[in-house]
Amino acid sequence: MTYEKIVTLYDSAKHANEARQSLEAAGFPPSEISTLTNAVLGVSGNKLDAGIWHHLFGHDIEQHEATVYARVVGSGGSVLTLRVPQDDVPRALGILNAQRAVDVQHRALQEGLISATEEAAAQAAPPQPAAVASQPAVTRAGATAGEEVLRLAEEQLEVGKRLVSEGTTRIRRFVVETPVEKQITLHEEHVRVIRRAIANPESMGNIDWADKTVEAKETAEEPFVTKSAHLTEEVVIQREGVDHVQTVRDKVRRQQVEVERVPKKEDSKK
Repeated sequence: MTYEKIVTLYDSAKHANEARQSLEAAGFPPSEISTLTNAVLGVSGNKLDAGIWHHLFGHDIEQHEATVYARVVGSGGSVLTLRVPQDDVPRALGILNAQRAVDVQHRALQEGLISATEEAAAQAAPPQPAAVASQPAVTRAGATAGEEVLRLAEEQLEVGKRLVSEGTTRIRRFVVETPVEKQITLHEEHVRVIRRAIANPESMGNIDWADKTVEAKETAEEPFVTKSAHLTEEVVIQREGVDHVQTVRDKVRRQQVEVERVPKKEDSKK
């Protein structure tokens, strides 16, 4: 069975993801679908070189097409690749182009990479193994008749960050009571009645025989308590951020190919 690789360009990762979901819903195996972005290629911003597309998809891609791929992916776009049997190519192309795939030839004309004459010639050219003239938004590359393709894959390690909870520090203010004591001197005044004899009874000439009452008040001090509050200290709650570098270690798989020629064994003569 002959397989072909379909390469589709999208202006955003959202459109590429929608195309991927549509392919999977149509029964195309997820293992045969891959998406290429700046992050996957390990490039930041618009530093993507056009030559990388020749390395990935071969030299059947024209220079202006590679330039369009580099510019679109460099500005946040995505490239979706799909490996399909040759008989399923038309159905796959219909699904991919329905998700607003980029018309590479028209985009190259808009950006001044080719002329209108060159675009018309590209649209009218007969189909080649690495391009589909009737579907200008999609290019494809695959094995020709009589070839058997052994695909080699390689994993790339991508490390992201996520916020996790490390627990909570709870600061609670509450009231405690502590027994205290303080000494105070209290004064009391009481009445003391003293009776004493007069030394010379005859010295008093006039005697007051009227009734008379004398009142003397007694007093005593008793303690009473008042309380006053004042600030003693303050507790300041702050969050301090600390950065540290952590090395993440894992293993990535990479397929290799080993070529071994086995000579024909001659039957031993008996």
